[in-house]
Amino acid sequence: MISPLASVSANAQIEENVQIDAFSTIYEDVIIGKNTRIHPNVTIYSGTRIGEGCEIFPGAVIGVIPQDLKFDGEYTTVEIGNNTKIRECVTIHRGTKDKWKTAIGNNCLLMTYVHVAHDCQIGNNVILASYTGLSGHVEIDDWAILEGKVAAQQFVKIGKHAFIGGASLVRKDVPPYIKAAREPLTFAGVNSVGMRRRGFSDELVRQIEDIYRILYVQNSNLSKGIIAVREAIGVCENRDEILSFIESSDKGVIRGMI
Repeated sequence: MISPLASVSANAQIEENVQIDAFSTIYEDVIIGKNTRIHPNVTIYSGTRIGEGCEIFPGAVIGVIPQDLKFDGEYTTVEIGNNTKIRECVTIHRGTKDKWKTAIGNNCLLMTYVHVAHDCQIGNNVILASYTGLSGHVEIDDWAILEGKVAAQQFVKIGKHAFIGGASLVRKDVPPYIKAAREPLTFAGVNSVGMRRRGFSDELVRQIEDIYRILYVQNSNLSKGIIAVREAIGVCENRDEILSFIESSDKGVIRGMI
């Protein structure tokens, strides 16, 4: 159902069973998947693609051009997956010619006043709590959780199942499966509670804990820690995934507890 008080372009593609409430504005070249709810006073600009079963709350602004002085009017998009909730006053900007899109996956929750800048790439089942701000080109892998008022610098990467404490400043990459907090942001343990809630076995959690104990507790620097992990932990998917993340980091990864 589309309210007669909503402004919806005739060139927007609205799938079946979409509800658009009063005073929302949907521009041309927008796609909204079926069973999605758009609350009052939402603005969705051209180039936005929204999946099925999403819910977007009042005051959200999606698909506006990026705050990047290098943006030259190139055709870019915002792409949002299925069953994602976008709460009040969230802002999501279109991409630039770097990645050509800003992407948010399935089953995500963006709480009030979250800002997602141009070219951010967010995976599935990610939670961004209120007032979190992502600068341009930030990458967040599946199942990561950022507590309220986290600020992420441009180009940083946050690994899957990572948990970042509230009011943290993210200036370096955050490896997968860990908790990070304090200022400057440092390793604060393995996110064992989150992993067990998602069905990780005790054996797998202990293996990941062993890897990070070697990396961050038993060694004074990550270069030595990586060598020690390869010597102590047999070849396995999680070991290789963690070490690959660290070794491929352009900005460097956060440090251990001092």
